Amino acid sequence: MDDSREILAVLCNCPDAGCAETLARGLVEEGLAACVNQLAPVQSVYRWQGRTEIAAEVPLLIKTTRARYPALQAWLEARHPYDLPEIIALPVVAGLPAYLRWVGDATSG
Repeated sequence: MDDSREILAVLCNCPDAGCAETLARGLVEEGLAACVNQLAPVQSVYRWQGRTEIAAEVPLLIKTTRARYPALQAWLEARHPYDLPEIIALPVVAGLPAYLRWVGDATSG
């Protein structure tokens, strides 16, 4: 698979299920993601502005390509309600070849 079709799994936490659904739907409708899984709520513990914070969040697991990642990141940054949203991309090192092709095809524009 060439670099432009390298598959990424992107993680992004949302403050609630409504926000998560809105972002997930938008990413797929815009062709920035082939699939977004809205995961079960989690409790996050983190440092923010010098304090330890605890918050309930709804994680998204977003499947896209390296080529679409810059646009996906910009789209999320513009719409996410957090001042500093977690948006991290991890390379998918292996997977069902037909699924990986589908992710590439679904995000090829």
